[in-house]
Amino acid sequence: MSAGRTLNVLVTGGSGPSGIATARALRGAGHRVFTVGSDAARIEAAAAEAGDGVTPLACDLASLADVRALRESIAGMAGRVDGVIHLVGGWRGAKGITDQSDDDWDFLERNAVTTLRNVTRVFFDDLAASEAGRFAMVSSTAVSAPTAAGASYAAAKAAAEAWTLAVADGFRRAHAAGNATGTPGQDSSQQDNAGQDSAALRSAAVIFVVKALVDAQMRAKAPDRKFPGFTDVADLAAAAAGLFNAPAGDLNGQRLLLSR
Repeated sequence: MSAGRTLNVLVTGGSGPSGIATARALRGAGHRVFTVGSDAARIEAAAAEAGDGVTPLACDLASLADVRALRESIAGMAGRVDGVIHLVGGWRGAKGITDQSDDDWDFLERNAVTTLRNVTRVFFDDLAASEAGRFAMVSSTAVSAPTAAGASYAAAKAAAEAWTLAVADGFRRAHAAGNATGTPGQDSSQQDNAGQDSAALRSAAVIFVVKALVDAQMRAKAPDRKFPGFTDVADLAAAAAGLFNAPAGDLNGQRLLLSR
């Protein structure tokens, strides 16, 4: 847990309402926040809206080389990253199975899967070495109840969830290796047993599950709409900031439902 310490937290997909709300909540919790977007002007405006002390950075997260350069930039400014809140996504749908388009799949795979793969591969060692390493992504209730119209979207989110659960396993194994008293050749069963000491686990990867997100602008545009089951971006932001105050062993590998 952070225990009042200032941590370096990266918010990807920081240009949208959820990124702004999350950056604001993390700054309110006393952390140093870096927000990332693909458009420099948009991410700078979003960081300014989030409040003082939020550092905007432009990066194409679908490019592994660019994400590596992003890590080097942050390391030069602040050192190791302790948390990544991954908010990159997007929606594409169709009428059914037969009209699921390749263009929509390419868009969803790039945004929901490739960006997440790149970010976790590049920042995994930082998060695993942190005393309070946290990685979080936002998924959808559609994963457990996919529709024909949303087949591509649900499949991409399911892939992102599977990758995130693998990151959680990576944290368990990194912790086990770091706490093992044997030689580097210690067999996998011993490492797995050591990794079960959840009370001592420091890093965690989690999945926030929502039906959909709603923000103040959406409510203002449709004042008569109730948005049933939607999660307000302020609630997502509070949950993200709260990750650093909860034990990693209670969080790692969990799907946390935020829908109402």
